[in-house]
Amino acid sequence: MSELSFYVHIPYCIKRCGYCDFNTYTPNELQDGATLEIVSNDYIDAVLKELENAPTDRVPTIFFGGGTPSLLPAADLGRVISAIRDRNGLTENCEITLEANPDSVTPEKMRQYLDAGFNRISFGMQSAVPHVLATLDRTHNPANVAKAVEMARDAGFSSVSVDLIYGTPGESLEDWRRSIESALSLGVDHISAYALIVETGTKLAAQIKRGDISMPNDDLMADMYLLVNQLCNQAGLQWYELSNWSKPGHECRHNIAYWENKNWWGLGPGAHSHIDGKRFWNLKHPTTYKSKLFSGESPILDSEILTQEQMRDESIMLAIRMRDGIDISNLTPTQLERIESYRESGHISMVDKHLQLSPQGRLIADRIVRELVI
Repeated sequence: MSELSFYVHIPYCIKRCGYCDFNTYTPNELQDGATLEIVSNDYIDAVLKELENAPTDRVPTIFFGGGTPSLLPAADLGRVISAIRDRNGLTENCEITLEANPDSVTPEKMRQYLDAGFNRISFGMQSAVPHVLATLDRTHNPANVAKAVEMARDAGFSSVSVDLIYGTPGESLEDWRRSIESALSLGVDHISAYALIVETGTKLAAQIKRGDISMPNDDLMADMYLLVNQLCNQAGLQWYELSNWSKPGHECRHNIAYWENKNWWGLGPGAHSHIDGKRFWNLKHPTTYKSKLFSGESPILDSEILTQEQMRDESIMLAIRMRDGIDISNLTPTQLERIESYRESGHISMVDKHLQLSPQGRLIADRIVRELVI
């Protein structure tokens, strides 16, 4: 039986972080003097209208991202979970994830989110070092992360994750070590660690362009990656995807569905979907998104149908990110010859007829992919 994952985009934040290029909006950006309750009042109604257009396959994972989904009441988000359950049906042990800001949760809200159907929560920690958080324009107090994780455990969440960012201007290797060790001390089940990417048009990009701050060099970034890999492994969190480590059984199955090119439907403004080799994405502005749906029109902005060559290349690009690696039966003799030097140098190893990246190989994953898909 075919399955369909859902991503639900919640496009609201109280404040825009300086590095953020996601499709998010503060209430005041959408309407002068508006509150979150005003701008999000009918948003869930629009999401439920979009849901009517999706296939009815059973659902193994649902992921609420943003923005800051934890700003919305559990009852509102629960309406989406209930509608998907009633319409599609959920698989046994369906993974339902909530992204949350540590400052936006309380013990009562945690219990309410659990009652609404969530069983996995991911906190945006980013760093444990105040000057790093300040550069990122993050507003939360580092101590609130520990409190939030404790609240999640007390409420009964079976899987707790934190997101970290490394390579912030001014961040040292010891700063980064402090953040990793702080995250691991919380006893979380999963850690995502992403290298900071400076996106054009963000406040951080403007600061760098003016010369107010500067990015760390490539050698430091590599050391930071190798350090998080080492410390996570020592703590019992194993690498399973380029930027993700988890305890056994706590891998993010929703993200794995992306990396395995399975079918998913993105609900919300700017959300992307993939159904049987066709990709499509919604228009980005929440107001226009709602207007389209309430007038009976589709919110889809554009689409593309992937060619066989594109699908083959993407399967290579995605598989190499994963712990299991690339099945060599999916590669031609020419491709295998092209990357033989990376096997000799120890960047790639052969395990059970799969090519797998070593920690050093993960540092140059993009270069190896280019060798395979040219």
